[in-house]
Amino acid sequence: MELDSIDRRILGVLQKAGRISNAELSDRVNLSPSACHRRVQRLEAEGFIKDYVALLDARKMGCPTTVFVEITLSGQADEVLEAFEREVALVPDVLECHLMAGKSDYLLKVVAENTEDFARIHRQYLARLPGVQGMQSSFALRTVFKTTALPV
Repeated sequence: MELDSIDRRILGVLQKAGRISNAELSDRVNLSPSACHRRVQRLEAEGFIKDYVALLDARKMGCPTTVFVEITLSGQADEVLEAFEREVALVPDVLECHLMAGKSDYLLKVVAENTEDFARIHRQYLARLPGVQGMQSSFALRTVFKTTALPV
């Protein structure tokens, strides 16, 4: 499916205001409500819209500390990668896990209450992940910019 300019406008609005009513969305993209609704349904069916979520405030939820953890594995065999990926997905404090090119194999985004809580997460989960040879953790001092919106 090819996206046209109206589809892109719909996606742009929904990324920033996911709870917007169809009537308001149709006004913002200059489309009739029924045509707008059909387009949104098509974008959902085609997988351009994966889900609708509430974005929570990490500070208010008690986990204001963000730590980026670089993981180096003992090997690159499929079974090593698969075992690591299967287990890291079960760690509740890991928000993101990326397979990387470069000096480390994976980059994790972890949230914690504070440094002591991260030490607990490290001991209880990260140090026990299969195939881990080394870890380098970097604490974010302040979030300068953050968005979930993709360019459309």
